[in-house]
Amino acid sequence: MITPLLGWCGPLRHAPLMQQAGLDYIEAQLVPLHIEDDAAFAQAKSLIKALPLPALAFSYLFPHDFRLVGPDKNDARNRAYFDRVVHLLAMANARVVVLGSGWTRNIPDGWTRRDAEDDFLHALDWCADALCGCGTTLVIEPLNRKESTLVNSVADGARLAHTLNRPEVRALADFYHMDEEAEPLGEVNAHAGSLAHVHLADTGRLNPGTGSYDYAAFFGHLKAGGYTGLLSSECGIDGDPVIGMRESAAFLRRAWDAA
Repeated sequence: MITPLLGWCGPLRHAPLMQQAGLDYIEAQLVPLHIEDDAAFAQAKSLIKALPLPALAFSYLFPHDFRLVGPDKNDARNRAYFDRVVHLLAMANARVVVLGSGWTRNIPDGWTRRDAEDDFLHALDWCADALCGCGTTLVIEPLNRKESTLVNSVADGARLAHTLNRPEVRALADFYHMDEEAEPLGEVNAHAGSLAHVHLADTGRLNPGTGSYDYAAFFGHLKAGGYTGLLSSECGIDGDPVIGMRESAAFLRRAWDAA
């Protein structure tokens, strides 16, 4: 099996460092681009055009005052913002956009889990509408319970993607959040048919290869499930960024080949 493309999550300004480290792509952060502002949106388009390596993935999707769940959600603002995101995704020929943004989906007081899931599915549906024909898949990122009260496991994300039943929306597996929740690594195989993206880290949420995460088992389950998507490191870096990313990329390629 061919080794998946390797990328790193970060702001667009870090793309040259990722290129130096030998990564295949950047997973670009959206919130720092402030694209609700017209001038900042124009600048974001210019930055994407000038990137030294592909932006195959985007994450850090919604600003911190956005809500997708509960009485404070503002569908008009949410959709207008996401339309601008889709414009950037199409420019970049991005494969995935990650919906983590735990603050947007936390269950507010007075809202049941069923209410929250209904709201979230409604948001996923209009996201799918906006992405139709774009070539980019939105992936639902499970977050540990310290970061969000809704969608805390690979199974949760896969179930919601299955319930929505739109080809534009699938699930994500994040090694860090799985470890925080003590989620069995075999879940990535069990839900392989729903997975379209993977996030990586290691002990202390640092770069892969610097800790004790069981990459042999994790990659073994991914390979057994036939995973062929991207692998993005979403973590801090221990030491020099370029050296750290380069060493982690080498570690991940070895680990994948050996699994």
